[in-house]
Amino acid sequence: MNPPRLIVTLDGPAGSGKSTLARQLAKRLGVVFLDTGSMYRAVALAAMRAGMSPKEEPASVAILAGASQIDFDWAQDPPALRLNGEVLGDRIRDKDVTAMVSEVAGISGVRAACVAAQQKIGRDHPRLVTEGRDQGSIVFPNATVKFWVVADALERANRRAAQLHAMGKEGDVSAIYAAIRERDHQDASRADSPMVRPEGAIDIDTSDITETEALELLEFYVRRALHRQAAGSVSK
Repeated sequence: MNPPRLIVTLDGPAGSGKSTLARQLAKRLGVVFLDTGSMYRAVALAAMRAGMSPKEEPASVAILAGASQIDFDWAQDPPALRLNGEVLGDRIRDKDVTAMVSEVAGISGVRAACVAAQQKIGRDHPRLVTEGRDQGSIVFPNATVKFWVVADALERANRRAAQLHAMGKEGDVSAIYAAIRERDHQDASRADSPMVRPEGAIDIDTSDITETEALELLEFYVRRALHRQAAGSVSK
């Protein structure tokens, strides 16, 4: 007998720790990890390479997204993002891509292409942990467990600066803070699939707790849901 479907979503603003927590939670649960934000970064990089401006040529960027093959090499840990077969690595985390990604993600055609790809992954891998900004609200509204992961904007800026320094790159906290605030505004105010707290989500604020403490909380809620799911199946 196949194990029951398990879709866990982590939504929230940039820098709240969603990606790291989702990856570690998936490993603890023994399921697939889906980094949806990297898919939009792949589209942004593809647009840059093609010399397209998402502000001036949104329709062209949408067509590019629909024509691009964006998938993952699930044999790697974490799964490696591929654009038309090319593993992109850390290139999608560079400043130029980061500066463009929110604008790209706001294009309806781009979102439609990425959401469709994510839902297909959910069908192919019905046991997964996924993170993004619309996973519990739009992509997987019937997820087993939904989380809303947040953190103070300044704390998020400090984390990002430390991450960049660890990679040997420059990271000015003030500039990163301003960019985070602007990206939060763009993500929350876009017309198509805005960043919102999903209905029924469990709130996790990572501002003043350690990564381990946050992970323990997430795992507790998921395993509690699985226990209730199993108890319900037995009682039927």
